[in-house]
Amino acid sequence: MVPTERVTAAPPRRRRHAATLLLASLGFVSLGLPEGSLGVAWPSIREAFGLPLDALGLLLATFACGYFISSAVSGRVLSRLGIGPALSGSCALTGISLLGYSLAPGWLSMVALGGLLGLGAGIIDGGLNTYAAVQHGSRVLNWMHAAFGLGAAVGPLLMTAAISSGLGWQIGYAVVGVAQLGLSVGYAVTRDRFSSTQRHTEAARPIGSPAAPALLRNPLMWLSAALFFTYVGFEAAAGQWTFSLFTLGRGAPPTIAGVLISAYWASLTVGRIVFGVLVTRVSSSALLRGCMLGCLVAAGLIWANVPVLSWIAVAVLGLLLAPIFPVLIAETPMRLGLSKTGDAIGLQVAAAVLGGAAIPAGVGVLAARVGLEVVGGCLVAAGLAQLLLHEALLRSGALASHHEVGDAEAAQG
Repeated sequence: MVPTERVTAAPPRRRRHAATLLLASLGFVSLGLPEGSLGVAWPSIREAFGLPLDALGLLLATFACGYFISSAVSGRVLSRLGIGPALSGSCALTGISLLGYSLAPGWLSMVALGGLLGLGAGIIDGGLNTYAAVQHGSRVLNWMHAAFGLGAAVGPLLMTAAISSGLGWQIGYAVVGVAQLGLSVGYAVTRDRFSSTQRHTEAARPIGSPAAPALLRNPLMWLSAALFFTYVGFEAAAGQWTFSLFTLGRGAPPTIAGVLISAYWASLTVGRIVFGVLVTRVSSSALLRGCMLGCLVAAGLIWANVPVLSWIAVAVLGLLLAPIFPVLIAETPMRLGLSKTGDAIGLQVAAAVLGGAAIPAGVGVLAARVGLEVVGGCLVAAGLAQLLLHEALLRSGALASHHEVGDAEAAQG
């Protein structure tokens, strides 16, 4: 009887493990859906509320404030509530916020709901990234982040279909909100599986520990945070402003431009699946350097408005951006210490969301004053800053390792 019990016990454990990974991946899908939808919905939202071009910055700012606060404390929330209940509550909050978007009577109501959306999204993002970085590593992180790209690719198609059919952007957000509420129910039903996973990892615990003050004195932490700020701002600006650039600035049909932006987010998905395989065969520094150089070239083609090539460059940009965030997250335990991983990822995600709000908002301010063609130049500037910050991070990390080895040798001598 004993051997039989051992044989039959393993498959259920594997199935539970697979279900946990699937639900974690769906959490990333839930983050991608609203972000992918916003760029397509924005021209219609502007028209509905009579807003200037750069008003998007206010919505992004409130969203970023909520996201910043919740991602920084996500580990403490997870350790107190458990992974499943925290994710269930966060998805419920994001779902209610998105349904609120669809029913908002005025612009300020929508701005206030953006803060609630950020609060829910920050817990999902910070918690799932910490869990995946400690328990799974680069390959699975790339694949899980591919789920974000899937959500971000479906979002523009969904919103384009809602607007083109005459249903309006409100229906697009209502559908996404209902999907979020469904995911909340899924996390609630399977909360015990996530609680079991939490007992086998301390991924969330360091966020609430006293490690954060020491991290803030570490130059690598600041460089890393600046890189996350720039990368996510670059990614978000491309996703949110290229639709307006091609339609309002260059006269492309909205339906075609909507498909183009969907292709950008879809490339993030495909890229993360592909790079999830390659990441174990190429050094992370070489992979990131090559992708960042390629991003700079793609941004240059978008800015130059080369016929056909500028359209292709949008999808290529998404493909090359794909592995950057998950690989940087996966390197956090090695770069900043396993015991500080939770705090470090919380701070990195907080910096990322600030960049995701500040850089697109800044692009909007410039576009309102200079014209939409400035979007391409801003993408080039962000790509260059991203590359330079990564090189500085590599150099500073190498110098820190060298000093640590020297100090250890001196102590032994």
